[in-house]
Amino acid sequence: MTTTRAIAYIRVSTNQQADQGHSLLAQQEKVNAYASLYDLEIVETVVETGSAKNLNREGLQGALAQIKSGKADALIVVKLDRLTRSVVDLGYLVETYFNKAGLLSVSEQIDTRSASGRLVLNVLASVSQWEREAIGERTAVVKQSMKANGLYCGGIVPYGQMLVSGELVTNPNEQAIINRAKALRSEGHSLRKIATMFSNEGLKTRKDTDFSHVLVSRMAA
Repeated sequence: MTTTRAIAYIRVSTNQQADQGHSLLAQQEKVNAYASLYDLEIVETVVETGSAKNLNREGLQGALAQIKSGKADALIVVKLDRLTRSVVDLGYLVETYFNKAGLLSVSEQIDTRSASGRLVLNVLASVSQWEREAIGERTAVVKQSMKANGLYCGGIVPYGQMLVSGELVTNPNEQAIINRAKALRSEGHSLRKIATMFSNEGLKTRKDTDFSHVLVSRMAA
């Protein structure tokens, strides 16, 4: 019986995790135990630090190149999210690299060398993607509600407001400039004319620069 040659791919998200080594060691131990149980020969272990938002990772690309060249028969990961968090990217990998070679996941007990393994992989990937999108939708709804109630939810504080104890409140000085811009605009002055008037009066933006016609346009909208 031919022994399957496998590459172990281990990833942590931050340099701090890599320096501490706890996550790396835990992944390594699980991969080794899995390989021993299923009689797999680990020909190389690739350790990488970085996000899984895309597949453009040096270590991963090197491992995939060895899979494609036939130097290894399978790739082992502790969990699928160590490889990618995108169902689109996962589908691409399965179609491009793991249509013949194996993708093995320790935690999910997935082995794409079988039809049933590929089916389970696709189901798990779809559920994972749905969960992330659902969380994103809920987060967006919460932020919209916070904005509607004048609560700060991150990002740049809108001009005309200021942050006080975590809440957005009116900034009197900036609001006065906004009201003046609207009034001048209603009188028929051009945006550039208003910007010039503000400059001549010594009015400055938060960054201590002159108002441009673009900024005036936003205030007078």
